[in-house]
Amino acid sequence: MADTNEIADIAVDPNAEYARLSEVFESSARRWELIVYPSLFAFIILAAYGFYLIYNLAKDVHYLAISVDSNMTTLAGNMQNVSENMGQLTANIRAMTVTMDSIDNKVATLEPMLANLDSMDGAIQSMTHATHTMGRATQHMQADMGRLSYSVGRPMSFMNAFMPW
Repeated sequence: MADTNEIADIAVDPNAEYARLSEVFESSARRWELIVYPSLFAFIILAAYGFYLIYNLAKDVHYLAISVDSNMTTLAGNMQNVSENMGQLTANIRAMTVTMDSIDNKVATLEPMLANLDSMDGAIQSMTHATHTMGRATQHMQADMGRLSYSVGRPMSFMNAFMPW
């Protein structure tokens, strides 16, 4: 009979098992509460901060889009002015091309004149040489006239002394 008592001691009360299961579950739930609730609170704070950052980013992107839109409108107007100025520049360059062609033709006409100017330069150099020669001859004539004046002046001054006027 001892065997049956041992078996009866081994058989446990089902209510005690449920009570034990309930205690283990409660202690496990308390451990999870210590982990899950602070994590859930941190997640809510991070989610709110993320929403705040996304809201501010969306607001900044909105202002950026408005600014870019107004700047693009201004840029489009300026590009229109640049296009008009380029058209005027093209017309001016065409006019300059026509003028340069005219100048080129006139310079081509001047080339024969340069040959004539070279011959004129030679003639002017020979005239300069002749003028120098004439200047030296005039200096010699001046010296001769000075000697003549000296040689004629002495007798004439003697004769002038007898003249009444």
